[in-house]
Amino acid sequence: MSASSIKTVPIDRHAAFDKKKLFILSVIALVTAGVSFGLRGSIGRDLQTTFFDPIDKLRSAEMLGAVLGVAFLGFAFTIAIGSPLLDYIGMGRLLTLSSFCFIAGTLVVVFAGSIASGAATYNVIWAGMVVIGIGQGLVETVINPLTTTLYPEEKTARLNILHAWWPAGIIFGSLIGLFIGQLNMNWQVKFSMVLIPAAAFGVMCLFAKFPPTERVASGIPTSDTFKEVSKPFFIVWFLAMFLTAASELAPGQWVDLALTRTVGMQGIWLLIYVSGLMFVMRHFAGPMVHRLSPVGLLWTSSLLASAGLLLLSVANSPLTGLLAATVWGTGVCYMWPTMLAAASERFPRGGALLMGLMGTAGTLSIYFVLPLMGKIFDNAKIAAAGGEEAFGRLTGEELNRVLTIASQTSFRYVAILPAVLLAVFGAIWLYDRSRGGYKPTSIGG
Repeated sequence: MSASSIKTVPIDRHAAFDKKKLFILSVIALVTAGVSFGLRGSIGRDLQTTFFDPIDKLRSAEMLGAVLGVAFLGFAFTIAIGSPLLDYIGMGRLLTLSSFCFIAGTLVVVFAGSIASGAATYNVIWAGMVVIGIGQGLVETVINPLTTTLYPEEKTARLNILHAWWPAGIIFGSLIGLFIGQLNMNWQVKFSMVLIPAAAFGVMCLFAKFPPTERVASGIPTSDTFKEVSKPFFIVWFLAMFLTAASELAPGQWVDLALTRTVGMQGIWLLIYVSGLMFVMRHFAGPMVHRLSPVGLLWTSSLLASAGLLLLSVANSPLTGLLAATVWGTGVCYMWPTMLAAASERFPRGGALLMGLMGTAGTLSIYFVLPLMGKIFDNAKIAAAGGEEAFGRLTGEELNRVLTIASQTSFRYVAILPAVLLAVFGAIWLYDRSRGGYKPTSIGG
């Protein structure tokens, strides 16, 4: 037999690992994060009326935005710190720690009224949300590089499929919140439901074997990852991630509180609907990317996201609310996973550190934007009422009218964020086309 007739069989460096089991474990961990997100949104009004209105009624929405947003601060710093250490500590240990943080943080929030009283309760809830955010950050620290390691040739498609389970978790959490609300059970019972999936994936971690990351398996030195993330073009992607995440996640936490007053139905139903839309559509990211390229998909997403937020700011009925939510949901659907995949394909030598920094940018944006939405809401309600004293005297329909104006105003301001991205992604799209189209970079290049 001649040497030329011998066929080289590619070596599967993941043969020793159960790819399906690891992917399912990643899905359950992300579902837990989604359930926690959905439940946080559903208890927002309870936290505001039970704890924050008695502390400062005029600034209670800003306080709520701060405690909901601080979970993303814990998320952001955990990714930033955990990603460079992922290869040294190990995926299994970090994912197990994530389970513990979800459980501990949730219990702190649930028992905040017993731990402290008065203004100090705000600090306890704030701390509990930080711990929950750390748990969510550890999930993102592990599952994104794990998925790109297991499926190096299908990064965009696989990350979109994985992140389809984030909105699925939001649906589960929101429906649980609605069901428990119908049973007239208190918000503590509602929020405690996240303990079930958190414990489940924690136990699974104890029996799973995790591979080294794509960077380590390819023999890329750590120094190369820092060179990759220092490239000016990566900084552009980092800042763009800040805006794409804010366009999706900040309004998502605000939907129930704000839209319930404006569209004549519980806003949480719109969040459930949008999450269902995202769950289905993310499974079809592969054909969309093939047709438009990742950057073309991101430009289209930004256009729809901005238009959707503007429509949400004027929606005044269940029908208009549903139509506006459809446009917004379609717009933000592919943003997070496509940003991660595109960055990984353009800067593959950046490894877990690069993906962690992208996640950090996304979650830091929520920390800043959610309190800003709360502040815009508070300022708008005071201005619409004619001053702080006038607002304090409002009741009934007039109070509802003022709060409706404030709700619409908060969405209108956020619509600016994805509009900025039209110029950014448009320029990158044109640049790629001038070079013959979008081409992923080889990790060895």
